[in-house]
Amino acid sequence: MGTGWRALRRRILTPDVSETSLDKRGFHKKSPAAQELLETVGKIFLDGYGHAVEARIPADAAARIDEIPPRFRGFAWEGAGMGFGMLDGLPGGGRKRVTEILEGPGAPHNYLIYVGVGWAMARLPRFRWPSPTEFDPLLRWLLLDGYGFHQAYFKTAKYIDAQYQDPAFPWPERKYSAYANRAIDQGIGRALWFIGGTDAELVTTMLSRFDPSRHGDLYAGVGLAATYAGGVEKAELELLAERSGVHRGQLAQGSAFASEARIAAGLHVPHTELATNVLCGLESALAAKITQDVRPDDPVDGELPAFEHWRRQIADEVLSLGGVGK
Repeated sequence: MGTGWRALRRRILTPDVSETSLDKRGFHKKSPAAQELLETVGKIFLDGYGHAVEARIPADAAARIDEIPPRFRGFAWEGAGMGFGMLDGLPGGGRKRVTEILEGPGAPHNYLIYVGVGWAMARLPRFRWPSPTEFDPLLRWLLLDGYGFHQAYFKTAKYIDAQYQDPAFPWPERKYSAYANRAIDQGIGRALWFIGGTDAELVTTMLSRFDPSRHGDLYAGVGLAATYAGGVEKAELELLAERSGVHRGQLAQGSAFASEARIAAGLHVPHTELATNVLCGLESALAAKITQDVRPDDPVDGELPAFEHWRRQIADEVLSLGGVGK
């Protein structure tokens, strides 16, 4: 396959950047700075996606992504995860690109790549979805986080306004369809941060309209997005923490996940430190360390997936050491 064909493939498969415009999406514009941040995130995501679908081999995409500034590089890796997931899901292209990038230069960015593959799932027919066995048994739920973000971002009326949930979600297996919706809600919570334009008051108001049984997972997603993407000062983070109420642990768990994702990838930035200080009551390095200290060595799914037990342990440990939510 020549360079010309790969460039054509990129043009055919890559969504237009206008799709990430807040005006196009009808999302809230808190301020010019917040709008610029969110639209830059969208553009960089599509850059990463484009690098992936144009690459001769996955490592070629990695070399281009590594030129992106640290604040936004993770979003390019998320886009690349979607790109590689799309290529693996299309007929005739093989199904090894995601595995190759995760086992190679994308390893430090595995959280973001997993989420990006979930975006691809949202655009592929279900019979072309990847097998759950292709992924880490603990982290595979992050694909559904990405799926949920995509659906809320592009099908806002259905997933946010009408609060849709699939009654029998089939991945990774039917017996976990109820938990699959919870993992999807974590992605929907992340999307709320973008839909609400990083306006903590508006985001929490939108979240409050969902059934209370969904609030904890939604707050986990909001906490992750507020910590990873940023867009707020200390006062708004304090408002977010106050509004989370009994779900402060889930909010802090999402924040700790975001710190781990940035620190493990060498992409730590000041706004992540600030958010983790407020939402977890801890320095981001310690919050990130907690996620790994309590991570199961040999995860086994029971009535609930091991992923959920891990999240609960993170929340409990952060609340205990951070002295928040008491």
